[in-house]
Amino acid sequence: MTPLTAYADHPDGVRFETQEEEEEVILFLRQHPVVLVPTVLLGIVLILAPSVLIPFFIRFINPPVIIPPGYFIVGTAVWYLVTFGVLLSRFLGWFFNIYIVTNERVVDIDFVHLLYKEFSEARLSKVQDLTYRTGGIVAVFLNYGNVLVQTAGETPNFEFALVPNPERVVEIIGELVEKAQQGNV
Repeated sequence: MTPLTAYADHPDGVRFETQEEEEEVILFLRQHPVVLVPTVLLGIVLILAPSVLIPFFIRFINPPVIIPPGYFIVGTAVWYLVTFGVLLSRFLGWFFNIYIVTNERVVDIDFVHLLYKEFSEARLSKVQDLTYRTGGIVAVFLNYGNVLVQTAGETPNFEFALVPNPERVVEIIGELVEKAQQGNV
């Protein structure tokens, strides 16, 4: 398993903070890497923008005041700093929002902001229904989609958004739910 893995079946060395001693990680998931394509395209546009926009404005707008070159340097530096922050924020959002399925429960760890984490879990015995959806040519071709795990009672429902191999994910969770309901976990 590499640091950028989006789908791992029975991964070695994966642990999370509330994992119990006898609990085994069966699936490790994060969104399919294709969801980073818009971020990469945005990054290309934002990186090229100062070298295209500044000459455009100078040539066609013809400002009435002469702007010192130092302002352009500082403005460009600030532009690239903000660009780096936006791209890093989007990548970290993808990297740290993970879904884990163990032999005892389903776990959803979401980092909403850099300093805010939301941790949700449901025991496999509480899972009532599993559904997956794929839609669009790209999703079908690259085999990714949404997995919905519906649970009983006050336990929250889970949506694993845009994960690889959604059919296999539903199949594995279904087998674990059957074992949990039979008491064989």
